[in-house]
Amino acid sequence: MPPHKAKKPVKTKSVSGKNGKQQTSKNGKQPSSKNGRPAKPAATPAPSEGKAQYNAFERAVALLHKRHYREAKEMFEKARQGPSLEIAANAATHVRMCERRLSAPAPEPKSAEEHYNYAIALINLRNLDPARRHLAMALEMEPRADHVHYAMGVCLALSGDAQGAYDSLRRAIELQPRNRMVARQDSDLEGISNQPRFIRLLYPEG
Repeated sequence: MPPHKAKKPVKTKSVSGKNGKQQTSKNGKQPSSKNGRPAKPAATPAPSEGKAQYNAFERAVALLHKRHYREAKEMFEKARQGPSLEIAANAATHVRMCERRLSAPAPEPKSAEEHYNYAIALINLRNLDPARRHLAMALEMEPRADHVHYAMGVCLALSGDAQGAYDSLRRAIELQPRNRMVARQDSDLEGISNQPRFIRLLYPEG
C-alpha cells in the first residue's frame, strides 16, 4: 500500500465586516442565518419589562413608608424578577427588611385609644380576631366611646357576625348620631347594609 500523505493544515478565511474588522469562524466563514445574512445577537430584555420592574419597586417603597409590610414584601418580590440586577438586589434587601418587621413582636397597648388604634391597623390587614379582642379591651376602659363601638361593628360585619355588628352600630349611633351618616358611606359595611334591620337603622326616615 502506498504511504499516507500528510494532510495540509486548513487555513481559516477572514471576512471583513462593515466596520473593517475581520470576523472568523471555525470553518473560516462568517456566522450567518439560514438566509445567508449575519446572525442577530441574543435578544435583550424588552423595555416594558424594565419599566414594570421599576414601577413595582416604586409601589413597594410607597407601601413600606405606609408600614404595609406584607403588601410591600409581595411587591418587592415582583421587583426581584425584572431584568435590572441593581433593582433586583435592592428589592431582595427590602424583602428581608419587611420580613424582619413582620416578625417583630406586637406592641402592648395600654390605653383605650392605643387599643383602638392598634385594632384599626389590624382591621385594615383583615386580622379580625385580634382586632376584636383589642376593641373589647378598649370598651372595657371606655364603654361610652362611640368610635370604638363603631369600629367593633365594622369588625364584626367583616367577620360575618351580622347580629353583633348591628348591636355595635346601633350603640355607636345612640352615643353619636353622626355615625349613621358615616355608616351609610362605609364600604366595609356593604355586605350587611342591604339587610332590612340595617336599612331601618341607617335610614329611619324611610
